[in-house]
Amino acid sequence: MTTASLGTTFTHTWYLTGRRLHAVLRQPALVVGNVVQPAIWLFLFGSLFKRVVEIPGFGGGSYLDYLIPGIVAMNAMNANMFAGMGAIDEIDRGTLNRFLVSPASRVALMNANVVEQIVNTAVQSAIILVLGWLAGAHLPGGAAGIAVVVGASMLVGVVFGALSNAAGMVLRKREAIIGIYIMLMLPLTFLSSAFMPTKLMPGWMSRIAACNPLDWAVRAGRSALSADPDWAFVSVRVGGLLVVAVACVALSVATFRAYQKSV
Repeated sequence: MTTASLGTTFTHTWYLTGRRLHAVLRQPALVVGNVVQPAIWLFLFGSLFKRVVEIPGFGGGSYLDYLIPGIVAMNAMNANMFAGMGAIDEIDRGTLNRFLVSPASRVALMNANVVEQIVNTAVQSAIILVLGWLAGAHLPGGAAGIAVVVGASMLVGVVFGALSNAAGMVLRKREAIIGIYIMLMLPLTFLSSAFMPTKLMPGWMSRIAACNPLDWAVRAGRSALSADPDWAFVSVRVGGLLVVAVACVALSVATFRAYQKSV
């Protein structure tokens, strides 16, 4: 790819991402609603289960401190699982087809979707962290730990957003996206250490959790926010998330190209 084409792709990505973000900002109720649910989970579960830290083997400490990385990662997954509905809406309205006959860069069309997911997830994750801090959570990992939590959530958002977009391109039915969400959301959440350490889970559950990208984000964020982060542990899990995110985006790109050939 030449320097000129790279510049064109960057410019088109900038404007197409701006278009998508402006559409989000025109629906402030949606923006607020996306943060309300994880806030409720944060305070509800933080109060309801605060005594579980007394279970032998849990490790003690504050359950709110333990919970925050899990809520951030869970929100990133939940919010982006519906990304495929946006793709379906653009197909149904004919917007995507009009872009395909325009001079817009095809790579930029795909990039804009990913960048929008990253920005939305980063903002929501930062808000959840602030709410947790205001509620009394301790974040001894400081700025570096917060950056890891937000960065890991962004990668989780890309993973599930890309998979949702791929499903939207292939299935083209909102009901299918909803069905996938219902099927995956709770199992993936509870097959992670979002609410309970994996060492307290049954063996088969802890083995599945070890392969769950959501758990990688939770555990990397939790370690990074601790007073004594294990940066090797964090790097391995964030690196694994990055690899999975790239693979999921590649799958999404493949489905987009298949759609492009079909119109």
